[in-house]
Amino acid sequence: MPVVVTGSIATDHLMTFPGKFVEQFVEGQMENVSLSFLVDDLVQHRGGAGANMAYGLGLLGLGPVLVGAVGSDFAEYDAWLTRHGVDTRSVHWSELKHTARFVCTTDAANNQIASFYSGAMSEAGTIELAPVADRVGGLDLVVVGPNDPKAMVRHTQECRQRGYRFAADPSQQLAWADGDMIRDLVDGADLLFTNEYESHLLQQKTGWDEVEVLARVGTWITTRAADGVLVRQADAEQISVIAVPETKPVEPTGGGDALRAGFIAGRTWGLGLERATQLGSAVATAAVEVIGTQEYDLPEESFLARFAEAFGADAADEIAPHLPG
Repeated sequence: MPVVVTGSIATDHLMTFPGKFVEQFVEGQMENVSLSFLVDDLVQHRGGAGANMAYGLGLLGLGPVLVGAVGSDFAEYDAWLTRHGVDTRSVHWSELKHTARFVCTTDAANNQIASFYSGAMSEAGTIELAPVADRVGGLDLVVVGPNDPKAMVRHTQECRQRGYRFAADPSQQLAWADGDMIRDLVDGADLLFTNEYESHLLQQKTGWDEVEVLARVGTWITTRAADGVLVRQADAEQISVIAVPETKPVEPTGGGDALRAGFIAGRTWGLGLERATQLGSAVATAAVEVIGTQEYDLPEESFLARFAEAFGADAADEIAPHLPG
């Protein structure tokens, strides 16, 4: 049974500012912010958290099913994902709206200022998972990624009602969601993904401490940028995995989505938590060394060599049989 990835599908418009945002702020004038940045470049790429995760899973040979909503401008993007092993037949095409757009500027310190236009994503809440399960013969895991709020709630509740295992990845939506919604999205998840800031925000808004969160989810995976990844379970010793060193860091956007893809692939292959997290770390590093969230590749020989350098030859030997080549 395949992994189903629900979440945003968007095009990314990425710009790079050679200075630092903080140098543009005027002390005492934060209530009257009017900022303009002269950027070095503009690139347009395929993106969206759901599509990014599906792309990574496709590279790793899992044949994921992507579920989301797009506009009539999606045809070229659809062909791209299909070529990279993603099943897009459960994607909803809007008759009225364009595919969502993400516009992001990154400064020299890797800080980001971004805007997001939801577009066709607002129709994702009309999608039911049961027909997807009927089409593909059942669901192994449903990733509930950042998406239209109604879609996230609907997918989560349907997973609980129908007994589908699900991974909660509220991500950017934590910023505006209230405590009740966040509790509903997280409770009962087999996996919970956050970054370090989001982990604190989740606890603040839900009123749950770490112990209470872990009592409600199976495994909590927290990314910590250069400090690597922390994996926690109730009544188990936490696991800390290093971030695979970057040789040419270019663009951090999409690194978290790539890590999720690697981790889920590892667990689907039957790898232990530490090894799956190491795989996620390695895929994430590959993703951030290129501009764009779906521009990386995972050549088997070089990927394994780098994995062995970071985690040892035995670790590389364990993942090698699962890589698609």
